Amino acid sequence: MIDLIDEAVQAGARQRSACEVLGLPERTLQRWRRSPEDRRLHVVRSAPNRLSDLERRQVVATATSPEFRDLSPKQIVPRLADQGQYLASESTFYRVLRTEGLLAHRGAARPPSSSRAPRRHVANGVHQVWSWDITYLKAPVRGVFYFLYLIVDIWSRKIVGWEVHERESPELAAQLFARTCLQLDLDPAGLVLHSDNGGPMKGSTMLATLQRLGVVPSFSRPRVSDDNPYSEALFRTLKYRPEYPTKAFASLDEARAWVTHFVRWYNTEHLHSGLNFVTPEDRHAGRDAALLARRHHVYLKARALRPERWSQNTRDWSPVGAVYLNPDALPAAEKAA
Repeated sequence: MIDLIDEAVQAGARQRSACEVLGLPERTLQRWRRSPEDRRLHVVRSAPNRLSDLERRQVVATATSPEFRDLSPKQIVPRLADQGQYLASESTFYRVLRTEGLLAHRGAARPPSSSRAPRRHVANGVHQVWSWDITYLKAPVRGVFYFLYLIVDIWSRKIVGWEVHERESPELAAQLFARTCLQLDLDPAGLVLHSDNGGPMKGSTMLATLQRLGVVPSFSRPRVSDDNPYSEALFRTLKYRPEYPTKAFASLDEARAWVTHFVRWYNTEHLHSGLNFVTPEDRHAGRDAALLARRHHVYLKARALRPERWSQNTRDWSPVGAVYLNPDALPAAEKAA
């Protein structure tokens, strides 16, 4: 083909016109002249790091297995790493599932929406910053609710205290906080307790209890309903669990039993995305560093076995550092760090 074009050019034709007659882009001709060994019109190259058909089937089989079919690839990959197994990255899982028509939105959750951040606080360890809130649980009578009081440590995301009552009051909130500190054998002096601006949060009994214990109260900004992100995210996780009742709880005891099961699952089994996919209990107890180091070792072994599939470093399995309420308010120097 190059000889035909050269012959046409020698006869007086323009190179571009000769390429157009042959249906050949002029840039392709230029590339052929630089690399004479490659003269195919459409070169189809197979990526050396692509998954084999067997590996693709294994990814699909794993994602659709009873153990993982209700989990997203972001949950599947770290669980496989905990089992000492590496099949593919999260993006590869998503790509394969999308190709197979198996990637679809599930559940009744709304699309994610951004929320304004509360006043800034930082936690560098457990029992430094807690967040708490109250949410409604449907009762058998229409328009009547049970009230779930729930306290979470933002450093570890662990639920450190909770109760379900038939009414909403600052007295019950104060009792829960004091009882939680007693159960944990914790002196809460200096601890920051963040909440929204609801009545139980700012009730005189609650504020007096915090003052007596030396706790630093922190509140969301006025007229901002979703300014308590850690508690709000936790309530969202709770109410979008597959086993969360679609109908009302039959009794207060049933509501308490369900929350007991949820708290155990959330603290000890749930791989939290904000903690690089370790459980809140592992983070709270300081086991996350060793666990993440083992995952890193699994990835190093996988890269050593198939180095052509890794163009850069392996996934970052480093433990999460400081946790902030309102990270967008960080100074530029801290963001860079």
